[in-house]
Amino acid sequence: MVNRLAQSQSLYLRKHAENPIDWWPWCDEALETARSENKPIFLSIGYSSCHWCTVMEGEAFSDRAIAQYMNSHFIPIKVDREERPDIDSIYMQTLQMMTGQGGWPLNVFLTPDERVPFYGGTYFPVEPRYGRPGFLEVLQAIRRFYDTEKGKVEAFKAEILSNLQQSAALSGVTAELNRELFQKGLEINTGIVAGHNPGPSFPMIPYAELALRGTRFNFESKYDSKQVCTQRGLDLALGGIYDHVGGGFHRYTVDATWTVPHFEKMLYDNGQIVEYLANLWSAGIQEPAFETAIAGTVEWLKREMIAPTGYFYAAQDADSFNTSEEVEPEEGAFYVWTYAELEQLLTAEELAEIKAQFTVSRSGNFEGKNVLQRRHPGRLSDTVETALAKLFAVRYGGNPNTVKTFPPARNNQEAKNDSWPGRIPAVTDTKMIAAWNSLMISGLARAAAVFGNLEYLELAVKAANFILDNQWTEGRFQRLNYDGQSAVTAQSEDYALFVKALLDLHQASLTLGNGEEAKQLPNSQFWLEKALQVQEEFDEFLWSVELGGYYNTAQDASGDLLVRERSYIDNATPAANGIAIASLVRLALLGPNLEYLDRAEQGLQAFSSIVQDSPQACPSLLSAIDWYQHSTLIRTSPDQISGLISQYYPTAVCQIEADLPEGVIGLVCECLTCKEPAKSQERLLEEILQSQTRV
Repeated sequence: MVNRLAQSQSLYLRKHAENPIDWWPWCDEALETARSENKPIFLSIGYSSCHWCTVMEGEAFSDRAIAQYMNSHFIPIKVDREERPDIDSIYMQTLQMMTGQGGWPLNVFLTPDERVPFYGGTYFPVEPRYGRPGFLEVLQAIRRFYDTEKGKVEAFKAEILSNLQQSAALSGVTAELNRELFQKGLEINTGIVAGHNPGPSFPMIPYAELALRGTRFNFESKYDSKQVCTQRGLDLALGGIYDHVGGGFHRYTVDATWTVPHFEKMLYDNGQIVEYLANLWSAGIQEPAFETAIAGTVEWLKREMIAPTGYFYAAQDADSFNTSEEVEPEEGAFYVWTYAELEQLLTAEELAEIKAQFTVSRSGNFEGKNVLQRRHPGRLSDTVETALAKLFAVRYGGNPNTVKTFPPARNNQEAKNDSWPGRIPAVTDTKMIAAWNSLMISGLARAAAVFGNLEYLELAVKAANFILDNQWTEGRFQRLNYDGQSAVTAQSEDYALFVKALLDLHQASLTLGNGEEAKQLPNSQFWLEKALQVQEEFDEFLWSVELGGYYNTAQDASGDLLVRERSYIDNATPAANGIAIASLVRLALLGPNLEYLDRAEQGLQAFSSIVQDSPQACPSLLSAIDWYQHSTLIRTSPDQISGLISQYYPTAVCQIEADLPEGVIGLVCECLTCKEPAKSQERLLEEILQSQTRV
């Protein structure tokens, strides 16, 4: 017997379709049922590749006693956070207010009238363990509290709602957007990247990207920003967070040494990391492992993560089956190696070289098995490459030169029942998310420009064209696509990141779009025109005229939300407003249209008190301030473009100028002021550097 979620397009929701819990999707009918029956709402939010979401689905949500009590006393609603990040953002914030921490699965209990939380948590076990009460015990206590403590529920509800509304409105006080504000924020965020925490290690690319911007200044600092950024690149490219056999990055490592990953692979991480490593290379930090990791990630994308129509899939699970007879998948099974396997598969010379270059041992580093983590930077030897190809063949059933495509397992049944040539793969969530695709498009576009790689650009173009051709319904941008069907009105991160991606394609096309092989690709002007069109819709539906900045959702898509938030805090992905404001500055330079610059200033002023008081929360806004303070337009000839775009000028955009004055090779403009025409390359580079670091 299946529940309402069986018909959902979301893989995450469908995973709960056979639960005995009478789940509802988030919809008007569910909310009205809660009101009319005066039952508290149990809201559970997660995503398909979340390990502990999967554990709770197989335990508490599959328990019949729990389901019977839940169905009688609550209205249970399931939400896929990747479909509705606006809902997730609000209730994650309330959980953090209540408990001081958050995470997924996100489980909160809401009043039926105003949908305000009065209790919440993350993972709840079936029986008491890990210092957590059993879930049935929690449900009984919550229902008893709701029935007998109406006054406390109302008081708690009022406090939470007031805090949410204050948070959404922000302070009316503004801070001056001066150099000191930017320098303070840069110092604090560079320190976060440099920090050595004892817990899990996350990529934190918005922080690393801001720290990299600091390498061009001579600010007094306790940190060597170049060393800090190089080390983050090495941690990523050498660590167990990178899949050295198949390519692509896992979400994070569970340790401080970047060794053992939480094995899911998220598109949004991979897009950001590719762009960051390419920027490190362009900044002169040309570690071969960075180029290898980018190339390997692109191969993983081509093999496993690209739909036939050109868009990128969303994620791959952490867990997979060792055999088709297993009932539950095992974390990391697709990726790890026993020492006995390595002894059997590799020659003595290959095993010795693998042990010298990777953290491989008989006892292993993950539950008796080995996660491959490189010990040294540099290029890998031919012997190691041969050994890795043998491991690839075991995993995929063929060598890297022959296995060019590897079809996704769309659910556990496909994973267990299909005939795989190698190991049983993790399940792939094949939905298209506009924001995440945009991050990957930006990463590929930047890597294409830096390495002069036309294939990277072609992959980015195909994904961007899919979005342009398929993601508008009745004139409105849509966030998701399920097998050709668009869904869910786009949110601020979709608009902001897609505009950025289109502008990144504009820049990459300036340098790679002129060759004979690139003639079939759209020219740079096409991407600029599309960026302007998407920006116009973004401004119309999500810009806050009264407050400044962009709302997460449009007015006509916010009726079921407690508040309309304006995202400014960076998490695993950059905050929409930081990215959007930076793009406004870029559009002002390329337009040219000073209305975009006015809007960028208004947006920065709207969040300036946050930047001043909590710079550690918003590195993307600080990057936007960098764009605002150091914006540079470089107008030059086609033969100069590629040499400039491949360099690290983080607040510059380039334009091809057909009619330069005689003897002039480039013109540099600092937003509203142009410098003297440069008649030599030395002078041009000097003017660019001055503009990028000006006071």
